[in-house]
Amino acid sequence: MNCELTKTTVHGYFDGELDAVRSTEFESHLESCLECQAELKEIESLRALLHNSNLYEHASPQFRERLRKQLAQATGAERVDAVSSRKWFLAPAFSVLAAAAAALMIVLLLSPSRTQSARISAELIDAHVRSLQPGHLTDVQSTDQHTVKPWFDGKLDFIPPVSDYSEQGFSLLGGRLDVVDGHNVAALVYARRKHFVNLFIWPARESEGLPDNSGSRRGYNWSAWQSGDMRFCLVSDAAATDLRELKGLMHR
Repeated sequence: MNCELTKTTVHGYFDGELDAVRSTEFESHLESCLECQAELKEIESLRALLHNSNLYEHASPQFRERLRKQLAQATGAERVDAVSSRKWFLAPAFSVLAAAAAALMIVLLLSPSRTQSARISAELIDAHVRSLQPGHLTDVQSTDQHTVKPWFDGKLDFIPPVSDYSEQGFSLLGGRLDVVDGHNVAALVYARRKHFVNLFIWPARESEGLPDNSGSRRGYNWSAWQSGDMRFCLVSDAAATDLRELKGLMHR
């Protein structure tokens, strides 16, 4: 790169590894640097290509359970062998290593929701960024919740809850359909000062088992949680405190 920034800085911004000050400085630099814009676009294109290539395969719950039992049996047998062969001083060391390896495998196999949660959070941020393109923010534009909510009827297999919080500083702008993790979801759009906030809503699926989580990536904040049988996720470049405030209003 010919500009003063390195590829490490661009990748750090893309991965959300820069602090708030450096992110702001980079975004200011990005407005006038065509080379960094091209580099960032190339990284985003590569990520989209890898994501759409379906190079991964999720293990079925039955396979994970079967493998967990096999590892548990192997770990138990290892303990018996270690007790019966104490005269060999290396046996305990091997037993500890085998047990640690088995425990690590079990943790990795039994916690796919962490990886899935990170992937879905990244998809939601991508969906938010796409919505900011001209003409993509809303499919139904209205500040009336009684207009927005019925619009989803017949377009989804669920009706999302819709509320307006204009008096509290979050004005409803409308809604649209979006796709996350291969499923149709509802997206409600709110305005917070000069920022847009996307609220994604979809039915919770037992296969997901997603934890409540929040974080920041590429200059965008998100907050995801489950309430009843529905999943919710707020995404915006507004402050994390604003998202927490809107989440609190929804819980009232």
